[in-house]
Amino acid sequence: MMMPSPLAAQGDAQPADLPPVFSPVEILPWPAWLVALMSAGALLLLAGLLAWAAWLWRRRPETPPLTPRELALRELGALRDAVHVTEPYAFSDRVSDVLRTYVERQYGFLAKKQTSPEFLAAIREAKEFTDKDRELLAQFLDRCDMLKFAHIEAHHEENLELHSRAAAFVQGARA
Repeated sequence: MMMPSPLAAQGDAQPADLPPVFSPVEILPWPAWLVALMSAGALLLLAGLLAWAAWLWRRRPETPPLTPRELALRELGALRDAVHVTEPYAFSDRVSDVLRTYVERQYGFLAKKQTSPEFLAAIREAKEFTDKDRELLAQFLDRCDMLKFAHIEAHHEENLELHSRAAAFVQGARA
């Protein structure tokens, strides 16, 4: 059974305890067209500032890429810290890779895809290399090959020698 509502019992009469209804309150002290105009102006100003910032960002000076010599010296510097803690076989592989990558980037020879004898034969007549450069490379590659393929017994002093030969070649080579 449904109970009748107290308001339904009184009919359409309003209860006496409700407050009177007031007219709408203005939230903004300005007319709506002025608020819209100021909002549009603020958006235009923001868009202009963003465009100006993007224009400045595009005009910033770019840092030039590192030269092959700088890249090789950076990598050799990182290997320098590993001279005493890396096993000679692994060290010779890493330092050989740095030097061969340098030769490829600097002179365009496919040093990483050739065996040591093939590479030395390729640079024999190249005018980019001096006799001292060829000698340094031959000694370096011979020692690396002995460590990698003949598995000769070596100590960490061998790593230091390989590192110094590679650094001497990179620093002595002409850019």
